[in-house]
Amino acid sequence: MKLLRLDPTGAIDDEFGVTRQQLESIAPVLDELRSTWIAATTNAAAERGAGFLRLPKKQLDDYTRLREASELGRVFKLANTIMDEIDAVVILATGGESLGPKAMIDACCAPYHNELLRGARGGKPRVYFEGNDLNNDATQAVLSRLSVGGYGEAEIERRWAIVVIDQSGQSLPPAIALRQFVAALRAGLPSDSSARVERLVIPITGQSGKLTEVASELGCEVGFAVHDDIDGRYNLLSPVGLLPAALLGFDCMKLLEGAVAMTDHFENSPADTNMVLQFVAMNHLLNASRGRTIRELRCWGKELESLGRWYEWLIAAQAEPGETAALPITTTGDGTQASNPSSFRPLSQLRIINNLIVEKCRTDPLDVGTSCWTQDGLQGFETKTLADLAMTMIATDRDSMRARSQPTIDIHLPTIDTFVLGQLFQMLMIATSIEVELKNVNPV
Repeated sequence: MKLLRLDPTGAIDDEFGVTRQQLESIAPVLDELRSTWIAATTNAAAERGAGFLRLPKKQLDDYTRLREASELGRVFKLANTIMDEIDAVVILATGGESLGPKAMIDACCAPYHNELLRGARGGKPRVYFEGNDLNNDATQAVLSRLSVGGYGEAEIERRWAIVVIDQSGQSLPPAIALRQFVAALRAGLPSDSSARVERLVIPITGQSGKLTEVASELGCEVGFAVHDDIDGRYNLLSPVGLLPAALLGFDCMKLLEGAVAMTDHFENSPADTNMVLQFVAMNHLLNASRGRTIRELRCWGKELESLGRWYEWLIAAQAEPGETAALPITTTGDGTQASNPSSFRPLSQLRIINNLIVEKCRTDPLDVGTSCWTQDGLQGFETKTLADLAMTMIATDRDSMRARSQPTIDIHLPTIDTFVLGQLFQMLMIATSIEVELKNVNPV
């Protein structure tokens, strides 16, 4: 299976980008930093929150050895049994901790998954997110939607479950939301129902804290503990992301295998061909030597926009107190930058554009088609597909950016599946962690 591909050439330029000399100079620094980071002791890794690096392989190895007794096995067992009891799940989590699961779901699910009939969803639940703020109307909307049930008359279509995620166990919005949604869940269960609240509330939290105590008081039958050696920003490939993925029927094994493949590439590839280190080097040097402090992730695909929001959270949280970090923003690529020069000017000298490009769509490419009118100016496009035109638009945008002295770095995804997403999530988490270390040893 293919690895994703990094193309930094759009940002290599003596006048506006990174120079070859800079890349050659920083390569040994990155090599040494990587070796030091990888060789960190267990305690040091825990302090740095670097436990995420080995977690995917540990999850796979434990599952091979222990099956249902492993953490991944418990995730699979719960997902496989509860899907026959519910038609929806609401994920209660803080704004940051909800971003990773949402990124995965938006990337992998059909865009209108929640609107499909249960059969068309393959029995997989509808998914809603709440508990990330104190928005009265949004909470009411989700509670109202859950009370309506699914699109059929079967009892199961009125059943739903709660997954509550809070690593600290102390966050106010999900704690309040849990009270409200448990009350609604309890009120909606028929008196003769075999379903029980304690089975339908699934906490993912730390070893201690208020949420742990609440889960114990509720008598929750199943729960998952977050890993103490993993910072909350890097816990996506723990049960925080694996449980929602399994509930939706995603291939969690491939997700973890993709992350392992990226870890192996990071550990064993030389700096000049190492995607993680090259990504770190380019963004770091453009920031430090060119003053480009705005880091734009331009997603050429609507399904990746939530992934951009997750990456914003990852980057924004890396700054030390009093330090000015890169300002992350997410945009959806639509070609307007190339066709509308005036839209490019604001803050253009401060931006780094990281393009996220999907090379192959998951569904059959749609033809532009023919029509009985001639005034739309599309003559000659009849043999083109939307996929063809999208790739042409990306190439035009890239050429336009270079003509305007705008550095661009391209991340090419072969397609969107869990193996590729596992690579991408792990790459961005490693890169963010390494960049924090690099700023301490190479400020310019």
